[in-house]
Amino acid sequence: MKDEIHTCQCYGCKYGNNPTEQLHHHQVNLLMSQLDEQQRRWYMAVESQRLGHGGTELMNTITGMDKKTILRGRKEMEAGLEGRPKNRVRVKGGGRQKIEEKNDEIVDQLKETIKDLTAGDPMNHECKWVRFSLRPLCREMMKLGCDVSLMTLKRLLKDNDYALRANVKSQEAGSNHPDRDIQFRYIAKMKEEFRAAGLPIISIDTKKKEQVGNFKNTGRVWGQEAEQVNGHDFRSQADGLAVPYGIYDFIRNCGMVCVGKSADTPEFAVDAVKQWWLVQGKAAYPCADRLLILADAGGSNGARPRMWKKQLQTQLANLLGLTVTICHYPTGCSKYNPIEHRLFSYISSNWAGVPLRTFDTVLNYIRGTVTTTGLKVEAYLNDKIYEKGLKVTDAEMSELNLVRSEVCPQWNYTIQPITGAG
Repeated sequence: MKDEIHTCQCYGCKYGNNPTEQLHHHQVNLLMSQLDEQQRRWYMAVESQRLGHGGTELMNTITGMDKKTILRGRKEMEAGLEGRPKNRVRVKGGGRQKIEEKNDEIVDQLKETIKDLTAGDPMNHECKWVRFSLRPLCREMMKLGCDVSLMTLKRLLKDNDYALRANVKSQEAGSNHPDRDIQFRYIAKMKEEFRAAGLPIISIDTKKKEQVGNFKNTGRVWGQEAEQVNGHDFRSQADGLAVPYGIYDFIRNCGMVCVGKSADTPEFAVDAVKQWWLVQGKAAYPCADRLLILADAGGSNGARPRMWKKQLQTQLANLLGLTVTICHYPTGCSKYNPIEHRLFSYISSNWAGVPLRTFDTVLNYIRGTVTTTGLKVEAYLNDKIYEKGLKVTDAEMSELNLVRSEVCPQWNYTIQPITGAG
């Protein structure tokens, strides 16, 4: 047992045959292991000064601490400890620089890498995740010339409001579809093509429907007293059902929400897109004759409804003279649709805890939604009554000027104007 205690812990010690020195050196290193870097530096300074000539070299041999560090500790002790931080080990600004301080472009490069890989919860703007894990993401960053470690990449993601994907989120319906990754790459390619040409790119979807009335709304707000709301959320007690249909302009970071009072139908969806073009799009893109729409695979603007395609043909292509290209996200991947985490999540946060008693309240809170990145949102009320279950015959479908893409034709197609129609 005694021999185990006397095992020397120092670096290249010349006292290998002296048990007393071995024990002393072992105790010195044991004490050093319990101190922080500032305390270790000062302890070495005191010991080396006590030993006199050769003390610095000896303490370097015993502990492995660099001689320059020991000498710095001696200078600090000679100057006194006044001005040293009391609640931190290093002075402010001490330590290794963060990578974003040395490379001010790395955050922009990271955002560029993950812009097409990001998904988010439409009810919580703080809940976002990336389709890639850290190692593949590191490889993508390497292609841009950024040599970044896994831990640094993890920190940068957290600093930019990204979080680890929960298990329940990773088991996405449709994740095993053989064309899933191909579709994501195709969408990224189309976005880059339209952006380079200065053409509009919009992301569309219907937000969660809200009962209008004196009902509880999840969330909390500051106040002296809690607002009193109905004890039950019966639909019969509501003044109406708000159907918010959103359009998010990718390039301009602007949004528009058409709040309907009727059903969420393909006709309603296309009317909202048409209103966006007439109110915002036409003025923002005066020379544009093409439009890229990113949409979910299901719902009123899904890949399968015939009425959606017919309305795009008659109301957008023929009436407005636009060539409309539509790319649908794969089934089960709706949370990768940018509107979910770039627009809807912020609207949900803005009116969290506020009873939506009137349609004006709904519109005002949508219009009041802003972000630090400069998001601006307009909102309009649509009183039109839409009929459900309208059918489109095979003959009507054959008349559409619809061209499917060679890549994932079930999700990608273009509708061109019909000459003479309008």
